[in-house]
Amino acid sequence: MSVSEQPPATEAAGSAPAAQDPAAPGRAPAAQAQAPVTGPAAEIAAGYAFDGAALDLGALLWDGACHPDAPIRIPLPVLNRHGLVAGATGTGKTKTLQLIAEQLSAHGVPVFLADIKGDVSGVSAPGEDGERVRQRAAEVGQEWRATGFPCGFYGLGGIGPGIPVRATVTSFGPVLLSKVLQLNRTQEQSLGLIFHYADSKGLELVDLKDLRAVVAFLVSDTGKAELKGIGGLSTATAGVILRAITAFEQQGAAGFFGEPEFDTGEFLRTAADGRGVVSVLELPAVQDKPQLFPTFLMWMLADLFNDLPEVGDLEKPKLVFFFDEAHLLFSGASKAFLESITQTVRLIRSKGVGVFFVTQTPKDVPADVLAQLGNRVQHALRAFTPDDAKALKAAVRTFPKSPYDLEEVLTGLGTGEAVVTVLSEKGAPTPVAATRLRAPESLMGPIDAAALDAAVKGSPLYGRYAEAVDRESAYEKLTAEQRAAEAAALEAAAAKEAEKAAEKDAEKGAKEAAKEAGKAGARAPRQKEEPSLAEQVVGSGIFKSLTRSIGTQLGREISRSIFGTARRRR
Repeated sequence: MSVSEQPPATEAAGSAPAAQDPAAPGRAPAAQAQAPVTGPAAEIAAGYAFDGAALDLGALLWDGACHPDAPIRIPLPVLNRHGLVAGATGTGKTKTLQLIAEQLSAHGVPVFLADIKGDVSGVSAPGEDGERVRQRAAEVGQEWRATGFPCGFYGLGGIGPGIPVRATVTSFGPVLLSKVLQLNRTQEQSLGLIFHYADSKGLELVDLKDLRAVVAFLVSDTGKAELKGIGGLSTATAGVILRAITAFEQQGAAGFFGEPEFDTGEFLRTAADGRGVVSVLELPAVQDKPQLFPTFLMWMLADLFNDLPEVGDLEKPKLVFFFDEAHLLFSGASKAFLESITQTVRLIRSKGVGVFFVTQTPKDVPADVLAQLGNRVQHALRAFTPDDAKALKAAVRTFPKSPYDLEEVLTGLGTGEAVVTVLSEKGAPTPVAATRLRAPESLMGPIDAAALDAAVKGSPLYGRYAEAVDRESAYEKLTAEQRAAEAAALEAAAAKEAEKAAEKDAEKGAKEAAKEAGKAGARAPRQKEEPSLAEQVVGSGIFKSLTRSIGTQLGREISRSIFGTARRRR
């Protein structure tokens, strides 16, 4: 996998952070008199006093007060131990993603973000100063400066703004595709057989019409025998798969599968100034396909897993991947799909990639996956219904033992506040800390459409991936074979008809020739035949003289004998 280390200047980027000016707008005012951090609060603060590089999340909240001298941080090396950002709608999850992405980029770590609502593109532009920003910066001890960060923008299959991201059906695989098509376990296994057959026969499954062509062939009279040795494909199952593909295409999903296939190594780039490129996948145009985009995100992660080498623990991750709307990924997932996700999340850590799942409650993520997550930022939870209350109690039980009354804290957090626990530099969980989060330094909202379009078309990747290519693959090969078979059948039928016609013509010609020969014989004059020896003797003068001199009876006997008739017995 080739990785471009230096994206060109056309990539959307902000200026590098400059030295802080004490008089700059948004700078935290001089430290105000604060009550000293003592007791449990001091123990919590000590748990976040890391020596190495770390991301600053915000300041400790304790007993109703914010303590800017007690920063809450995440060590940079443990970000490949994965994490969870959860919270009810409107509690600030997106801003938390933006805050973490900015600091990762500043540390030279590439980031991948899925922009579900279309409001993350602002990370490429400097933020807007204002009273609320200044107030938040003062509360948490932040020296805020408006800063934009280098970004690349992408779109699934060219729908909406962004460089098109496509995958071939083959690389997507039967497990992920079954999730998108909402197939059951039996149908998923049958789809696996179809993929196996296509691979073994050199039938490239590039787009959905390739897959449809192979399915149709395997239930045709010609292809039915192809899978008998490995289980076969029933007509009913094939019908379900074909209908699911058709419905999927009718949703406009055909463009997601095809070539050129996107190289996920493009997400590992750094800018010329050393900052990591923030790759933003623009998804507002596909919100009506809720099963598709999280599954496509899983394909991206799986593709990275397959291509990246083992590196173990690093000083900083190669990439941090944010998986927004994670509950859609796991909804209705098959056992095989969940096993694949769990394995990918567990093993990709050693490839230097960190994964953060973003969702509303921890219960949206299966326990086996949740167990792999070492860092957690939990925004407010609501308890308006019995189910909400049950989810709240379940969330509280997943935290380490804490001096906080977490049920009360989690329901009382304001926007931009969260309960945090991460892994320390030694890999041990830090104390649970209620935290007031810092303000992002980039624009907290979308950039305008013209700026986004200019950033997309100015990228060198646009020319590489913008135009779809439809080369010869399974559909074309099977169609060509079918046409060749039909042509051969037509030729054989035509040859047989020609042979029958030739036989009829020959028979008719023979009859006509015989008839003409008979007519010619009837018209020809009869020729006198040469007399035989007997006739010559009888007609001679000596014989005539002899017969006259011998008696009549004796003459008759000799005459019979000469003409070949048997003498009669008396």
